Amino acid sequence: MRGGRPLPLKGEFIQTLDSYQRKFKPRQPGVMLPPLRQALDDFRMDFCDLIVTMEEAEISPRLVLGAIVVVSGLAVSFLLWLLYVHHASADFAGRWMFLPGLNALLNGLCAIALCLGLYFIKHHNRGAHRKSMLLAFAFSSVFLISYIANHALHGDTIFPGHGPVRTLYLSILASHVILSIVALPMVLTTFFFSLTGRFAMHRRIARLAFPIWLYVSITGVVVFVFLKVYAY
Repeated sequence: MRGGRPLPLKGEFIQTLDSYQRKFKPRQPGVMLPPLRQALDDFRMDFCDLIVTMEEAEISPRLVLGAIVVVSGLAVSFLLWLLYVHHASADFAGRWMFLPGLNALLNGLCAIALCLGLYFIKHHNRGAHRKSMLLAFAFSSVFLISYIANHALHGDTIFPGHGPVRTLYLSILASHVILSIVALPMVLTTFFFSLTGRFAMHRRIARLAFPIWLYVSITGVVVFVFLKVYAY
């Protein structure tokens, strides 16, 4: 309950979780699952319990949003330091060169998952929408780890092109960097509102966060293509 009112769609959500639990529960008592399947089953149950707990808890939005702003600010500050202050060691020159391609792949997969999420919510398939958006978030999270590793090892890549192509590249890169800074707290905020059942606020923020997140993912691939053609 929040302010004497039930959380929106909470009953429907719990029914969905119950169906997942029945689906992934071993059919016969006492039958041991293989280790990998057991781990996946435990993860599903823990994640479902986490969502239900967040829905039922009286979590202060102001406190969480403040934490999101602080975490986002620290993350952005670290990335700016990594890009413009940190100097990569020459020992890693020519090594782990697959990371830029991996980053582009993860950005592309994130964009696909986002488009699927949009398709599913337009067709009122909330379960598939939720899975798609969580998958997009997972791709973005792995991308962030790979991106940090790439810049820590190799530093920033200077675009060698000149003329109009350089202007185009720098324009895309600037918009990509600026909007990625904006996207981080917005994406975290939309997930918070969704997981706590505040769907009206979730939809309101998502209308802004979704196109920004999608643009950042697509332009991440475009930046890689420019560098692949002119620099790598």
